[in-house]
Amino acid sequence: MTSVPPRLPPAIELRRVAKSFGTVQVCRDVDLAIETGEFVTLLGPSGCGKTTTLNMVAGLEDSTSGDILLAGRRVNELSPVERDVAMVFQNYALYPHMTVAENIGFTLRMRGMKRAEIATRVTAIAASLELSHVLERLPAQLSGGQQQRVAIGRALVREPRIFLFDEPFSNLDAALRVKMRAEVKQLHQRLGVTSLFVTHDQEEAMSISDRIAVMNRGRVEQFGTPEEIYARPATRYVASFIGNPQIELMPGTVEAADGRPAVRLGAQVLPLPGDGRFRPGQKVEIGIRPEHVRLGAGDLSASVRLVQPVGPLSHVVLDWDGGSLTATLPGFSRLQPGERVSAAISPDDMLVFDQETGLRL
Repeated sequence: MTSVPPRLPPAIELRRVAKSFGTVQVCRDVDLAIETGEFVTLLGPSGCGKTTTLNMVAGLEDSTSGDILLAGRRVNELSPVERDVAMVFQNYALYPHMTVAENIGFTLRMRGMKRAEIATRVTAIAASLELSHVLERLPAQLSGGQQQRVAIGRALVREPRIFLFDEPFSNLDAALRVKMRAEVKQLHQRLGVTSLFVTHDQEEAMSISDRIAVMNRGRVEQFGTPEEIYARPATRYVASFIGNPQIELMPGTVEAADGRPAVRLGAQVLPLPGDGRFRPGQKVEIGIRPEHVRLGAGDLSASVRLVQPVGPLSHVVLDWDGGSLTATLPGFSRLQPGERVSAAISPDDMLVFDQETGLRL
């Protein structure tokens, strides 16, 4: 009989972790379990507690309550060095008087490692980050992307078991941000080091993460794959935060139509998804993503308010009796403001939220 190997504990686990600064509670009841080798992002707006959560994992902040475990071991009282984590900060914090090679190998020198071994590690890391040709340069002689890679290399050279990123691309221009997140994703695919990444950029989080923890006011509202939080958001907040253009939310009231649940939006009555639990008179909000609005079909009559071409797509903002809708069309749309169009919405594409609780029904 084949024995099943025991399941390893999560690489990072937070159990009801909270943090307060005086009377201000920044994080509350944060529960997360990140498996070995996963790339997880803490996503949310400024002030939601994501960086504080990262700092508590790193040991740079003490938690007010709760437990932080790394590989099953409680580490609340351990220093950052004892936790065996490496961190890349928003500001690169490179030593301006040191060369790239010296910056990357600095932590190894502080540990008393032999010069030959340091050189071997630095050479290998520089090659993986495409920095071999700039090892003798000073930080001031590097581009922003190269400086960021040096900061990543300085963390990687330690061979930590956990890699932490605190908004590392926020100082880069848009084109370089896209390039760097592709590089970080490829690096993670090669090395497989458990990584926890912080950003306020939902596109960045969606493109690089295995799973995403969406944070709001110090709590984790949803923890799931990019597909789960986009297609099946747990709350109205998650639905609104994820997606570009933003999801349109329209208030309505549940009623019955032809023996099945429907929602009244203004003068329109639309059927609701068949898998929801609705009661007549219930106040709801209907969420429709732009790619689910079909123009030129259906019985919704709308007026074009705005057309926004964005490369291969056009975002068309519509006004109708039930509120506002945005439709995404391929190519450059020739629709004009004020033009009347018809639109269709399938019940299967609706996201329905309780107006009071914000939870998806």
